[in-house]
Amino acid sequence: MTRRLAALSAVPLLLLLVGCGAVEEAATTAASDAASKVASAAADEVTKQVCAVVQDGLVSVQDKQVLAGLVSAASAAGVPAEITTPLNQIAEAGDEVPAESVQALKDACAP
Repeated sequence: MTRRLAALSAVPLLLLLVGCGAVEEAATTAASDAASKVASAAADEVTKQVCAVVQDGLVSVQDKQVLAGLVSAASAAGVPAEITTPLNQIAEAGDEVPAESVQALKDACAP
């Protein structure tokens, strides 16, 4: 009889532990989903900023400075390579902005 009572008293503890595991898993999933949404929103925002600068196909000295300033943000946000590669090329270019890099950005930004 004592064994049965001991076994029965362990049942609530077991249910509590299983319940905590489920809650922990749900919290982890929710946090992961939220982080993913934030990262996606950041990448979208950086992409919008880059695309706004190159939409007319002309990149001035000021535009080049803006684009160069967005390089690290684009990399950190996980912006796709189709944007970051030409963005890096423009940022690393000297006085002459590579027209093919500007066109590649325009193409990547096209709807």
